[in-house]
This record gives sequence, structure tokens and C-alpha cells, in this order.
Amino acid sequence: MAEARRALAVVRVLERHPRGVRGGQLRRETGLAGPELRAALAMLCEEEYAWRAAPGVYARGPALDRLAAPGGAGLADQLQRTLALARDSVGAAVYLSRYTAGEVRITQMAAGPGTPPVNEWVDFRNAAHASAVGKCLLTQLDHDGRADHVARHRPARLTARTITDSRALFTALDAVAPGDPVFDLREYSPGVVCSALPLSAGGTAASLALSLPAAHAHRLRPATRTLRRKVVPILLTLLLTGAIPPDPPSPAGPA
Repeated sequence: MAEARRALAVVRVLERHPRGVRGGQLRRETGLAGPELRAALAMLCEEEYAWRAAPGVYARGPALDRLAAPGGAGLADQLQRTLALARDSVGAAVYLSRYTAGEVRITQMAAGPGTPPVNEWVDFRNAAHASAVGKCLLTQLDHDGRADHVARHRPARLTARTITDSRALFTALDAVAPGDPVFDLREYSPGVVCSALPLSAGGTAASLALSLPAAHAHRLRPATRTLRRKVVPILLTLLLTGAIPPDPPSPAGPA
């Protein structure tokens, strides 16, 4: 989230200078160190939040106009563009998901002829205990939330690797460090491996995930490391649209 907020600070400066601003002034107005600013600008240009107007000069990009489209279409369009870039960079189908109204929901995805999506042979809403997406969302719930979910969706054995005991499942979820990816190593389907990264989306459990044919399992961890770089532009998009509060919460003062 810190990287996304740094990128947001750069965007706000670009918005104040519609004809462009030099890198030195960007550093002064954002307070970012050179390496931080260069990393933010590289991502912003790729995602079209910024563009290089002249050598050393940056201006606001067309993605900001896309986000302003009426009816929320701009948010979906920009997220879809980011997912397509992620699909092409990792060479795998990618997915955005959220946990809403007590259910696992895939909200958007990007796949293609060479990057086929998972065959949803069991409804993902009933397979949170086995899928990377579902387990990643469950890691973001408290114990009561997890217990409620498995009480409504009893863990069923989908493959020989599926964890069906709730206590064993919760122990495995608790072992995942905050921010770390969650993996499905042929637990949902014997022909697929997946990973999912948590997204802090304004208090709602969310994830960014990928899937690969099991024959490409050797690519799963490197692809996941590449996918992690797309967490920042997704969080930035959510910050810009207000889906995540723009400023971190202030510590509570004395009563």
C-alpha cells in the first residue's frame, strides 16, 4: 500500500501541472527519493496514468480521463487494462476477486488462447477451501468469519490434495504471513495450479490471482513474483476512485 500511496502523490502533482512537470520538481513536491520516484513513474507510464511529454518532463495520462467515465465504467475498464498487462507479463490467466455478502466472487479476469482460464468444474463459491482465490480471501477474514463460511460451505474433497478438515485448513491459513501469496497445488483441480495475492481494498477482502496448467507448475512461483508488481497499480486505481480511503487512518488520540 505504501508504494500505491507514493504513486498517488505523483499523480496528484501531475494533476496540478496539466502542461507537464520536470522530474526535479516532482521530487520536491512529492518528497520522494530518486529511486522511489523513478519506480513510480515507470509504473504510471505503463498504466497510462502518466506519459513522457519531453525528455525529463512528465504529464498526466489518459487513464485519468478513463477513470472519470460515468457510471463506474472507467474503473472496470482501467482494471481490465491492468489485468491484460498482467496476463501478458506472467503468461497466465489472471483474476480479480472479492469476498462480498459472505461469498467468493471473481469480479474480473483476463485470459486468452495461450492463457486459458480455470475450468470452473465446481462453483468457486463452494470451493474456497481448495482454490488459491478462496484461501487467500479466507486468510483475510477473522476466525468467526472463516468458521461461518465453512459452516455454510462444507469443505468437500475435490482432489487427493484437498484439505477437508476445518481445523487443518485454518492452521494452514494461519501459517500464511500477511501479504504473502497463497497457493493451490492441484487442490481444486488435478490439472491446474494457482496462486493468489491479497489486496487491501478498503476493508473488503480481495485478491489478485493467476492460474497455470499443472504441466507448467515450475513457472508458478516466478510468475507469482511477476504478478506481485501489478498489485500496486490495482491499489492505485482503487485509491483514485475512492474505493480505498486516500489517506492512511490517523492514530487515535487520547480520550
